[in-house]
Amino acid sequence: MTAHVYADLPFVRYEGPDSHNPLAFRWYDAQRVVLGKTLAEHLRPAVCYWHTFCWGGQDPFALGDPLFQRPWFQGAPLAAAQLKLDNAFDFFTRLGLPFWCFHDRDVAPEGATLRESNALLDAVLERAARKMQDSGIQLLWGTANLFSHPRYMSGAATNPDPAVYAHAAAQVKHALEWTHRLGGANYVLWGGREGYETLLNTDLKRELDQYGRFLAAVVAHKHKIGFTGTILIEPKPQEPTKHQYDYDTATVYGFLKRYGLENEVKVNLEVNHATLAGHSFEHEVATAAALGLLGSIDANRGDEQLGWDTDQFPHNHVQLVPAMLEIIRAGGLGQGGMNFDAKVRRQSLDPIDQLEGHIGGLDTLARAFLCAAELYESGALEQPRAERYAGWQGELGLAIEAGASLDALAERVHAQGVAPQPRSGRQERLENLLNRFV
Repeated sequence: MTAHVYADLPFVRYEGPDSHNPLAFRWYDAQRVVLGKTLAEHLRPAVCYWHTFCWGGQDPFALGDPLFQRPWFQGAPLAAAQLKLDNAFDFFTRLGLPFWCFHDRDVAPEGATLRESNALLDAVLERAARKMQDSGIQLLWGTANLFSHPRYMSGAATNPDPAVYAHAAAQVKHALEWTHRLGGANYVLWGGREGYETLLNTDLKRELDQYGRFLAAVVAHKHKIGFTGTILIEPKPQEPTKHQYDYDTATVYGFLKRYGLENEVKVNLEVNHATLAGHSFEHEVATAAALGLLGSIDANRGDEQLGWDTDQFPHNHVQLVPAMLEIIRAGGLGQGGMNFDAKVRRQSLDPIDQLEGHIGGLDTLARAFLCAAELYESGALEQPRAERYAGWQGELGLAIEAGASLDALAERVHAQGVAPQPRSGRQERLENLLNRFV
């Protein structure tokens, strides 16, 4: 295979809903203005480095050779990493997305020591900085891989060995500083092994305190170096430990509140993680918005027939409309965006499959957003929702919000003969209404 894997692929353009070209956008018109901003500004889409360029198509439940024949899977480690980077930026530019994302260990190989690992990362990211300047592609976020190496078998920040904690801290320091140097909009903490397998050998309180201490140190270093991006946590329900400490948005909020970090950290929500936690994706988005934690979106999906994280491209815009509506109601994602932490299927062997996966995924997000925007602008759902809570604008509702005591409320109920009656939520009508916009 040629060293330039994507050289024969076209540059993807928007051709509209009537196009039959599989290598064109049908819904993602980057410059289309909706709700006062372009689609590119609303979605802020990003290609992720790891699954797209690092996964070899191995069976997820067995060891084996890679199915995908990529030239950077062989050769001297640094030269292979640089070749992978060159091909990645070629792919980014052909797809025309404004952002990319990376893990440190996916960009550059691990050395014998952390000093060697940092030097390898420096060499590759120096090259990335030049390519970003030449292409205009920006960094949505960076992160450190604190889960793949055997040292992180029992966690990173929550590891029972303080030496592992210290190594993880040093690794994050370097990755955070590079994210800052590259102008990253966010920095993500992926707690891939921050959890436990059994309580028989786990001091849960100690591990939570370690996690809180670690995150506080990350936030402190962010301010020390002048990084203005957002620190994000990605909630993970059961990936891969039996019980993850960052199970869902509500769990993360409780953790942040306990350690006084609720104003410093937001969440990067993955669609598949929401469903594995037993929630709908729109529930996680709405919860994050309500708690002030909505940061960024990891726009992959799972398979409804499988109970594990399959990291697939989104392909059903109807399912995403309610979540997009919640994002619009929340005022958007700010510095966040929508990254594709997704991978082609094992039988999709060719580079063109990667391009088509990203095209379809982005079209799905764009179409869902356009439907949600039309629904939002119509007021068809906003009006009945406001009417449902209208009583809180009356005398009684305002008194309660002002802090009325139990005694005062009991006196009011008895004196005024307050006798509320159930009222329909009109769910079926609203579900039918939603279907008119998808």
